[in-house]
Amino acid sequence: MNLPSFSRVNFKKVKTDVRAGFKNLATGGFKQIFNQIDQLNIKKGVDTMGIDKFINQCALLAAGSGLITGIGGVGTMLVGTPLDVINIITQQFRVTLAISYHNTGKYKISFEDFFKIVASSVKADAKLAISKNIMEEVAEKILMSLGSRASRRLIPVAGGVIGGTINYLFIKGLAKELREKGI
Repeated sequence: MNLPSFSRVNFKKVKTDVRAGFKNLATGGFKQIFNQIDQLNIKKGVDTMGIDKFINQCALLAAGSGLITGIGGVGTMLVGTPLDVINIITQQFRVTLAISYHNTGKYKISFEDFFKIVASSVKADAKLAISKNIMEEVAEKILMSLGSRASRRLIPVAGGVIGGTINYLFIKGLAKELREKGI
C-alpha cells in the first residue's frame, strides 16, 4: 500500500489549491452552507436540549471530524481537511444560530444578518457592507485559526486527538465569546 509521504506531496500545489478553496468558500460557499441548515431544527434542538447541551453537541460533532481527519496522518489530512473545514464551519453556524435564537427568541434569520454576526465573531468589521472582500476575510480568519494547527494532524493517532480537541475547543470558545457578547 502506497500512502502519501512528504516527499511526494507538492506543497506549492496544495497551498494554491487551498487559496482557491478559500475564494470559492467566500464567493458562495458560506451562503450554501447556511442555506443547508434547517433553522427550525436549531430552534427545536435548543428548546429540547437547552443551549449548553446544544453547544456541546455541535462541539462534539466538530471534534469527530477533527479526529477522523487527524488520525490517519498525511493521507486522511489531504482528503479529510476539506470535509473537516466544511463541518466546522457548519457547526460554527449552528452554534451562532442557536445562541442568536436563545438570546432573541427569533429562529429565522436572513443570511445577510447572520453573516454580520459571524463576521463580528471572527473580529472582522461587521459595519462594512456584506461583500466578497469581507467574506474572504472571514473565510481566511476561520480557516487560518484551524489551518495553523493542521500540521499537528500529520502524526497518526496523536493528530486525531489533537484535531478533535482543537475543533471541540474552537466551537466551545466561539460559543463562549458569542454568549458574552449577547448577540
